[in-house]
Parts: sequence; C-alpha cells; structure tokens
Amino acid sequence: MPKISLYNKDGEQVDEIEVQAALFGAPLKKGALYQTAVSQAARRRHGTASSKDRSEVRGGGSKPWPQKGTGRARHGSTRSPIWSGGGVVFGPQPRDFGTKVPKKMRRAALKTALSDKVNEGKLMVIDDFGVDAPQTKKVVAILDKLKISGGALLVSAASDNNLTLASRNLPKVKTILARQLNVLDILTYNYLVMSREALQQVEEVFGG
Repeated sequence: MPKISLYNKDGEQVDEIEVQAALFGAPLKKGALYQTAVSQAARRRHGTASSKDRSEVRGGGSKPWPQKGTGRARHGSTRSPIWSGGGVVFGPQPRDFGTKVPKKMRRAALKTALSDKVNEGKLMVIDDFGVDAPQTKKVVAILDKLKISGGALLVSAASDNNLTLASRNLPKVKTILARQLNVLDILTYNYLVMSREALQQVEEVFGG
C-alpha cells in the first residue's frame, strides 16, 4: 500500500500513514480524466446569456412609413432584425451546458487525479489545520511551513468556519469538504492538502 507523510501545522513530518492503493495508486486514465473535467467545467457555466427576438423587443407597433409612394424600401416594423435596436436572430438563450458522465468514469477520473498528486509529491496530509481564529496570516503560515506554492486545495472533514474565513482572501487557495472532493478542483490547484480526518473520510466515501 502507498504511504504518505503526515505533517503537523509547523511543517514537521510526524508519521507515515498507509493509504488505499485503489484510490491513491490507481493507473492513469487520461480519457476518463479529460471527459470528467470537461463535464464539470461545463456544469459550472451559468448559461444565463439571453437576447430578445423581434417579438420581445419593445416598440415597433406601427408601420414606419407607407408601403408605397415614398421611394424607400418596404418596412413593417422598426423592430425588425435589420434595424438598429431591433430583435436578434438566433441569439443566445438560457440553457444548461452540462453533460452527463457515467459514475464509473467519474470515480476512475477521481482516482487518477489523486494518484497523480501522490506521484508528483503534491498530496500532503496534515494532522490538523488548527486555525483557531479567522485570520489569513494563520493559513499563510501553515502553507509557508509546508513549503507550498502555486495554489492549494484545502480539504477538511467537517465545516470549519475559521479555516474558510481565513483562506478566502487568498486568490490561489480554496477550502472544500472531503465529501465534495472533485476532479476539476484537484486539477485546478497545484497542491492538495488534507487533514487526517478528511483523508479517512475520502477513503470511506470514494474508496473501494
């Protein structure tokens, strides 16, 4: 079984813990990883872009000029798409961009992402974050002592208000619960930092 170093919040290695080989030592499946990441990114799109067609644009109730006799082209409404301020032809409408990925593929992608972090040495397990106050400097100190740079995804077992508030001002740091762990977030952030309890929860939820 693969072993991962366990650190304290001072950046000191205090132990080594064994982790599930099926979850943290899985073979690389690039196809599943790609499909899952694209699907999750698509689901996060708002899809709220909306335009008005000629039936929805305000005004244009009367014919702008007589049909004949003016020498100008025939027009029935100033809300026609060829007029400035008119309706939009085939414009964007609210929609859901999400695509479905089979559960087995999602699980395979998550195992690939976690195993890749282990292989790169960018999965770090900390005994406890120990953030006792909502102060950004406390999270910065932990990351500095762990020698983490380039962004980090902090994974906790339970909701920790102090940790969330202390890290939300850091542009390259995000906090997430263990049960919400997903492929896109793992790929987005350079390091994955879990508490010991969060690691146990990840193995319970996603292992096997």
